[in-house]
Amino acid sequence: MAGRFSPRPTRTTVRGGHVAVPGGIPRQAAAAGRVRTWVPEWPLDLGLVLGPLRRGPGDPTFRAMPDGSVWRASLTPAGPGTLRVAARGAEVRGEAWGPGAEWLLERLPELLGAADDPSVFVPRHRVVAMARHRRPGLRLTRTGLVMESLIPSVLEQKVTTDEAYRAWRLLVRKFGEPAPGPAPGHMHVMPDARTWALIPSWEWHRAGVDNKRASTILRAVRVAARMEEAVRMPPAQAQARLEVVPGIGPWTSAEVVQRSHGAADAVTVGDLHLPGIVGFALAGDRDADDSVMLELLEPYAGQRHRAARLILLSGRVPARRAPRMPRGDIGRL
Repeated sequence: MAGRFSPRPTRTTVRGGHVAVPGGIPRQAAAAGRVRTWVPEWPLDLGLVLGPLRRGPGDPTFRAMPDGSVWRASLTPAGPGTLRVAARGAEVRGEAWGPGAEWLLERLPELLGAADDPSVFVPRHRVVAMARHRRPGLRLTRTGLVMESLIPSVLEQKVTTDEAYRAWRLLVRKFGEPAPGPAPGHMHVMPDARTWALIPSWEWHRAGVDNKRASTILRAVRVAARMEEAVRMPPAQAQARLEVVPGIGPWTSAEVVQRSHGAADAVTVGDLHLPGIVGFALAGDRDADDSVMLELLEPYAGQRHRAARLILLSGRVPARRAPRMPRGDIGRL
């Protein structure tokens, strides 16, 4: 089938399955992709809308190009697919390759914020109003995919972003498959649920992932189909579904539905930095905790995540008072 790659060779068998050999098969000459053009009725900022889907500068599933286009490699219900999105004037052009191409193009408007309605948002603070005025292209993306946000969110639990980004990059490149089509070099589609479940314990360790986070991911991929069903639920119910899995709490579930559902009210609680940033921006309180943050965001009920995004975009953050958290690497132990 056009856009598919030959099966990758294996070097060992683990619990009856196969672990892919790093490197895989060289990329094949890409066939022409499917194309869709779309004209949004609002100013669109691709970087703002799609930025939350990027897991660090070396994310193998996401690439922002100098010409302003964005590439994404996704594992869709129809199979792996690569999507390139570019805005030229008022028109957006999406081009996709692989078995998941049609699925990706069908949902292109939602990915770029068509399901979002920022008109209902009413700023209650000057800093929020100014950020909204300066960033008219902000819309909340809706990917329609749960696991592609859940797994990297679990990797980000209780560690520095650098550690989490490194783990995601290493695991996807080693166990994923090359992105279909003429994707930029080193882009990969994340592994499917079975492949995640068959990753040996030492490979998690080499990627710097402790047993607690690895075990949470393994529990989640065993019920991956049930996790993906959550995309058809309202955000609050979807969060409850995700939190049934031990190791997934309110912080992780909120991070997921913000991306999979475009949930405008899914404010992240339990974050190390966000309460202090919100408290400082809205009340000059850099020591605010979750309860204070939620109280300050109460005027934005129904839109608290959007308000938090605008606060982060305002640049009004407290000065650092302590050194950065030291980066760990259990893979060296």
